[in-house]
Amino acid sequence: MLVIALALMALDHRFNQLQTLRSIFATIAYPVQLAVDAPIRAGSRILESFSRHEQLVLENRLLRSDLMELRARQLRFDALQAENDRLRALLHTSAQATERVQIAKLLAVDLDPFRQQIVVNKGRADGVYAGQPLINADGVIGQVLTPHWTSSTALLISDPGHALPVIVERTGLRALAVGSGNPRRLDLRHVPPQEDIEEGDLLLTSGLGERFPADYPVARIVSVEHEPGQPFLAIAAEPLAALDRSREVLLLWTDPPETGAETDEEE
Repeated sequence: MLVIALALMALDHRFNQLQTLRSIFATIAYPVQLAVDAPIRAGSRILESFSRHEQLVLENRLLRSDLMELRARQLRFDALQAENDRLRALLHTSAQATERVQIAKLLAVDLDPFRQQIVVNKGRADGVYAGQPLINADGVIGQVLTPHWTSSTALLISDPGHALPVIVERTGLRALAVGSGNPRRLDLRHVPPQEDIEEGDLLLTSGLGERFPADYPVARIVSVEHEPGQPFLAIAAEPLAALDRSREVLLLWTDPPETGAETDEEE
């Protein structure tokens, strides 16, 4: 057999007599090769598919993580932008103020209906004194109640025990704006029905009481009612300073009272 095989190989190499026979065998063997290779190719495709799936899952996790990080940074950026806008507004207000001013940040807020107070991060070490006015970019906030060494407790104008002398910008009418325990409402007291006062009128500090300088915006009238049998109008005003949303305030340095008692109210 070996001799026959060698003879056939030599004959084919020299005269190329077995070409047709090889073609026939190759044609017959091709389907067999496909059948044998099919499982291998299918397995390779399945493994490749799993590999791509795992890679896509990993990429998805990385992208999701990057997206969350970018969103967190965006939130921080938005917060910084909002803070920047607030500080710009405060600095603009301080540039317009004729009194000495200093920015203070809120450390705590107490909006109990019976006590409307805040704590700021400036105190006696910064020259803060009892009765010192607080404002922001929109209007009057309140006044310092008790200065400590590095912080101070301040009374908001919405505190039920706080009364602020105001003037109606349009008519010059003087009145007393008293806190209601609601940071979005002040009540005007002792205004007779015959007085000219309307919804939308702007209230400014009058300068009386020797605490708040004159002409700082305080609130805007939102309702005027005359209840039958009552000697005075029922007038509600909304503070302009957004007392329940402020994060920074401006401390105003006016002439502090020589015998300044730590009081809850405007005299």
